[in-house]
Amino acid sequence: MDFDWTMAFGSFLVAIVVGLTGMGGGALMTPMLVTFFGVSPLAAVSSDLVAAAVMKPVGSAVHYRQGTINMRLVAWLCVGSVPAAFSGVLIARALGEGAEVENVIQKAMGVALLIAAAGLVVRGYQALVDRAARRTGTDRRTAAPGEPAARETPDITIRPLPTVLVGAIGGLVVGITSVGSGSLIIVALLALYPTLKANQLVGTDLLQAVPLVFAAAVGHLLFGDFRMEVTTALLVGSIPGVYLGSKISSRAPGGLIRRALGFVLVASALKMFGLGAVPLAWTLIGLVAGTAVAWMLVRRHHGLPALPRTPERAPARTPDDQPEPAPQRT
Repeated sequence: MDFDWTMAFGSFLVAIVVGLTGMGGGALMTPMLVTFFGVSPLAAVSSDLVAAAVMKPVGSAVHYRQGTINMRLVAWLCVGSVPAAFSGVLIARALGEGAEVENVIQKAMGVALLIAAAGLVVRGYQALVDRAARRTGTDRRTAAPGEPAARETPDITIRPLPTVLVGAIGGLVVGITSVGSGSLIIVALLALYPTLKANQLVGTDLLQAVPLVFAAAVGHLLFGDFRMEVTTALLVGSIPGVYLGSKISSRAPGGLIRRALGFVLVASALKMFGLGAVPLAWTLIGLVAGTAVAWMLVRRHHGLPALPRTPERAPARTPDDQPEPAPQRT
């Protein structure tokens, strides 16, 4: 089979989003392969996971150098996620082959995409609450006046059993659908450990995702429907895309990107459920309108303006605007 440059370009665009937001790899790449390139769901999951196993260590290495990873939390998550991810591959394979199995995997992908979109909403809400707390001076996670900001992860009490269960459920979903290593687990971590800051949640989740995705990739190499030509196209596009997205991430409007990503996730999920073009369009229009109203009400509830305001710049001073010198005492 000839190299598909169109698929490589699609993976390049998806990888830019991943570099900007830190999530959306499996949630966007796999539906793209199924919807636009006609790759079977099982082959799309297998090829995407193998490509992700090459890409995941890059982001985790950056967070490791910055000290935003809780290693004990990573260890307990991996206890559940690594064997569950490999088992997810076996479950997908045990379902058999044919159109019915592909339909089951496609529906499972749709459910995972909706949960991923819900994860974005939770992360956005957490950021809004933090912003409101800083505005009112009630943010307990910031340093006191005159004290340096803490750079290491907070001293949290690890809850082994719930953490292992979170890893196991997330790993199982990733093994079957390739979706969830970033979105599903990070939402559960928000609920279990609310004192962890956003960058520490992302860093911890990225590192635990390395062995998780690697285990799922090995399983799909052995028992899945791995296609070398698909993975090659994904890597050719995604490597420069992730690099470019990471470079411009500090300048990009993160809130707008998260909203766009959530919109794409929901649209992809509805497409996985077989919704037609016209019902899909009306559903998305209603969802956008309803979400906008609900978000404005949430902002008002937390003491923020319904619409974010752009801070006004002070006008430049002219020589005539300079204050007069104070009279000198004799």
